[in-house]
Amino acid sequence: MIGRLNHVAIAVKDLNAAIAVYRGALGAEISAPQAEPDHGVTVVFVTLPNTKIEFLEPLGDNSPIAKFLEKNPDGGIHHVCYEVDDIIAARDRLKAEGARVLGNGEPKIGAHGKPVLFLHPKDFLGTLTELEQA
Repeated sequence: MIGRLNHVAIAVKDLNAAIAVYRGALGAEISAPQAEPDHGVTVVFVTLPNTKIEFLEPLGDNSPIAKFLEKNPDGGIHHVCYEVDDIIAARDRLKAEGARVLGNGEPKIGAHGKPVLFLHPKDFLGTLTELEQA
């Protein structure tokens, strides 16, 4: 069921500062900022040969990233995202096995324009896990 690692997401207070670190110190190729109001974040992607790093900056006071940054003021890894061939089949299988899907259980469109779901971190070794339709 699980496919390739799509990205690792890092929550940041200041998107421009994060971009400067990765672009300056590491010479990274970074996408343009993209507001994702349905998810309460602004994102950029760092392109790597085998995957991506996503920087998440809060978009609005109700952003789940703002709450994460209250607990983790320096930022840090927020979630990992894996691709699946069929997000509905993956969701149904995981729910049947007792995994908790966050939100209303229905996929939302993510930053790549594809359906995504999030799985409760307590069910996945303390790690918030995102599934994205491949």
